[in-house]
This record gives sequence, C-alpha cells and structure tokens, in this order.
Amino acid sequence: MPVIPKAAPEFVRESLPFNRRLPDYAALQPPVRPAIDILVDKVEAAYNTGQKYLKAGDPEKARAEFDRAVDLIQVSGFQVQSDPRLSKLVDEIGDATQVYEEQQAQNNTEEEEENPGIPAPIEEIADLTLPPGDPRLYTKAEQEMIAVPHDLPLTVNESVLQYLSYFSTSRGRAIVEHGLERAGRYNEMIRRTLKAEGVPQDLIYLAQAESSFLPQAVSRSGARGIWQFMPYRGREYGLERTYWIDERSDPEKATHAAAQHMKDLYAMFGDWYLVLAAYNSGPGNVTKAVERTGYADFWELQKRHALPKETQNYVPIIIALALVAKDPVLYGVQVVPEKPPAVEAVKPGHPVDLHLVADATGADLEDLRLLNPSLLRSVTPNDSQFILNLPKGTGQKFEDNIQRVPIEKWTSWRLHSVESGETLSEVARHYRVTVPAIENANHLEAHATLPAGFLLNVPTAPPVVKLVHYRVQKGDTLEGIAERFDVTVAELKRWNHISGAKAPRGARLRIYAGGEPVASHARSKSAQNGAAEGSAGTGRAAAVHNVSSAHPEKSEAVQHRVKKGETLYSIARAYGITVTALRNSNPFLADRPLEAGDVLTIQR
Repeated sequence: MPVIPKAAPEFVRESLPFNRRLPDYAALQPPVRPAIDILVDKVEAAYNTGQKYLKAGDPEKARAEFDRAVDLIQVSGFQVQSDPRLSKLVDEIGDATQVYEEQQAQNNTEEEEENPGIPAPIEEIADLTLPPGDPRLYTKAEQEMIAVPHDLPLTVNESVLQYLSYFSTSRGRAIVEHGLERAGRYNEMIRRTLKAEGVPQDLIYLAQAESSFLPQAVSRSGARGIWQFMPYRGREYGLERTYWIDERSDPEKATHAAAQHMKDLYAMFGDWYLVLAAYNSGPGNVTKAVERTGYADFWELQKRHALPKETQNYVPIIIALALVAKDPVLYGVQVVPEKPPAVEAVKPGHPVDLHLVADATGADLEDLRLLNPSLLRSVTPNDSQFILNLPKGTGQKFEDNIQRVPIEKWTSWRLHSVESGETLSEVARHYRVTVPAIENANHLEAHATLPAGFLLNVPTAPPVVKLVHYRVQKGDTLEGIAERFDVTVAELKRWNHISGAKAPRGARLRIYAGGEPVASHARSKSAQNGAAEGSAGTGRAAAVHNVSSAHPEKSEAVQHRVKKGETLYSIARAYGITVTALRNSNPFLADRPLEAGDVLTIQR
C-alpha cells in the first residue's frame, strides 16, 4: 500500500529561538560620566599643559593654562571642597603659580602703583664676593670696640674685615654716607621704639643694611620699607596692606613691627647673630641649618655654608655698618645727618587727592609723598581715621582752604591761586576745562575779573577708575579682598562670575578698585556719610585735626546689634556696604575688635 505523504502545515507552532528576556537597552547606550569627573579631567589637562610650558621656560603660556584651569572651576558651579581631586588640583595650581607670582613682585597690584618703590640697597652688597680685608683696619676696629658703647655683640673677623674694607672704598663709602645721612630723619624714633620694646638699640643698623633708611625701598622678592618686610610677615605683625596703602613703608609702624619680630626671634634662638640671620632668611632656614650641623652658632654655620650666601654676608654687613657708624671719621666717612621732618598731622576724614592737598597748603607734591610714604596712590584711603602728614605750620591753612571744595570733589577738583593779570581763559586752558565750568564752580558772573591771590575751585574731571587684576593667594577670602580694594563682595562676585562663597586659590580676579564708575557715586556717598558720622562722634587727638566733619550730611542710619559669630565682613555684606564704611561709622572699632552685643550704626 503506497505511503501517502502528509501535507506540510501552513505554519509551525513551535517557538522561535528568540531569547524571551528583553534586552537591556540602557546598557547599549554610551555611559554617562558624572559632570564632576569631566571637570576634573579638563582641569587636570590644563594644569599638565601649564606644567609642560613651565618646564619649557615659557611662564606666560604656563600662566594662561593655569588661568584656564581656574576659570573652568569658576564657571562650573562646583565648590572646590566638593571633591578631593578638585581641591588637590587647586592647591597644585596655586603652588605652580607661586614662583611666577614672586617674580612679579609678589602681587599684581604692586605693578600699578602710582608711587612705585626704588631698589633695596641690600641687594647691591649682600651678594658681593670681596677680596681679603685690609689688616690695618683690624687694629682700628679692635680699639673702637673697646672705646664705643654698644648693646649688640660686636666682633671683628675676616668676614667683617672684608666689609669694613669695602666701606672704605669710594663706592662703599657712598653707600654708608647716604644711609647715615638719612638715618638722621629716623634715628630718635627708631632708638626710642627699640628701647621700649626691650631689644638692642644697635639693631638700627639692620635697617641701614636693608634699606639705607629709604621707606620706598623694594627688593626683587617684594620686601618693602626701611625694615624690608615681606607681605606675609608684615601681615603677621599687623601692618596693613591694601590697594591704597602699605604700612610696611610707614617708618614708625614698621619699626614697632620689626622690634616685636626680633624679640620673638630672640625668644626662639637666644642669640642675636642667629636673630639677624633668621630676620634675613627666615627662622625655618636657620632652624634647619642648626639641626643639620648641630651648631647653634652663626660663624660655624657660615663656615659650613649651611645658610644662603646673602645670609652668610648679612651679619658681617650689619656688624661692619655698626662699627663705621659709631666712629665714621675713623673710616674716612663724612656725615651730615638730616634732621627729622617737622610734621603736622591731620585727619581729612574723607579721601583726598594729594594734588589738592598741595594746592590747599602750598606744599610741594613730592614733599607730601615723602611725608606719607605708606601711600601707594595719589589719593588717601576711604578711612576716616587715616592720618595725613603735612609740613608743620600748614595744618590750619589746609583746613581753611579745603572747605572751599565740595567734599565729594576732593579726589578730582583742584584749587588755583590766581596770579596778577591772569585770566579765567588762561586758567581754563591750563587745567583743560571750560571757562563756564570754572564760573559755575565758583558762583562767578560772566567775564568776572579776579584779584591776585583769589583761590579758585577748578572742576577737573574725576579720576578714571582703574581695572586691576589680583591673584587669589592662600588664606584669601572674598571679604578680605573686598575690604582691601574698598569694594563689596557682591561686586567681586558680579565682576568675576563667582557663584560660591570662595574664589579658588590662584584665580585671577578683575577688580575695579574703589568701585565701578557707575556705582562709585552712590557708594562713596554712603562711605562719606559714615565718615561724617564717625568724625562727629569722636574727639580730636592731640595735634591731629579732623577736617571733613565741617561738611555735615544727612543720611539714613539704622542700628544693628552684633550676634555671636558675626563679623564685620558678614554685617557689611548683609547691608550692602563696605567694611571701611562700617568702621567709619563706628569709631570704637579702631580701638578694639568687634564683640557680640555691640550696637553698630549702619549708614545707608
């Protein structure tokens, strides 16, 4: 029987060989990296590129890459502390830029000083390699040490003899003579201060070695003033440094700071030669040298070259200068000491341009700068307690004449004493203003004829607000930077697109010192009101005149009771004013720190 084939089914009822589990489509997508990881990679790449440029000897390109790395962090919105990798990178960037910044005189702001410093004399003589000293001077010095009083240990050895011989040459003698002549300006003040602080008065010769008593002396590394304080050391001993002033150049304040510093160093080392070495190279270097060699003796450390070359020469220089200064004729040095300047102090109570001060007093502009060496600009700071030194006998004249100028114009207008036959057109041409502007500023009728000696207000244009750049350094806060440049934290954040509470170390900030042109009038008026209030609430210190209190102005004042944990910065920020304005409105803050429970007057 034949087999009949079965018909093939129309479809198969068996399961197809497909996986019943649905595929993981998410796994097929490219992985999404966390934003913080992407940011860290970009910042690290910029940092590494900067390091390559730095090693290749191109610091400008290196700085551009470091700036780009910091900019990436700033615009990201991430806080530096939010990720340890980011925090570590910021520290590394800060360390990498430190050498470059030191070469740029420690701080970008110093590049734009209107009253720049002059080279420090110590740098000319500290690195000298000198021939052997004249042995004939040895006997002279030995006899001198017996005859002259001294409260700093003095000795004569080959190192000291080399510098005694150098100071007997024409060039060396000139350095000593110029220093000893200028010493006359400060000798009494310095010795009085050193004695009061309980340190040897012969330490005055350290100042001669460092600066030849030039308050404007600035070293290549950024040390400043007659005592050559570095910025960080000055801050440690209370020397204020802002866009407007640098108290390292204030002879009296810096002398107090130097005496305290040397007293602290003596407590650390117990030897004045080691104190001098530590003053020059830092206590850390001396401590390491002592630990490395086992000798706590300067001459042993010098013999073993355990200290920098400059420091090895530094102590002999000071000893040699002391010996020459105590008996200059013995070494062929002729000195006619300058006399201390006759000074009269006033408190303007408001920022004022030195050009206007010169107009009001008849003093020479350069003389005013010499009397006020801590000023970095031609304008005094916005601080009602700031003391301006004037030539003696000109204080009352300043007070009388400055009243002619509206207080808000003290930083721009000038005063002009009309000469016989001089016309308004000639005055206007000299100051580049119009005749109608002068007439309006002085309430004069058209074509008025003025007698010789008439004091005119000249409405010159206000100063241009300067854009400066500031590199954020270790320990900086936005509040501290804002106070330094007399701006608000809100302004700093707006100018630099900062969203958080801090700016990363190494960031290069754009700052309109004193405030933007558009906002400056409102801000200065607020600070001005605070200054007027502060002046009205305090008496006059002896021989210091308050000037701006003669311009009373009405302003809205509120009271604020200080809570625990609040600071001047946080309070000023809350009210939208500067710390300077807050201090001006509350003079008691000049004498003591802020305390919980204090009631502050806020001028708004």
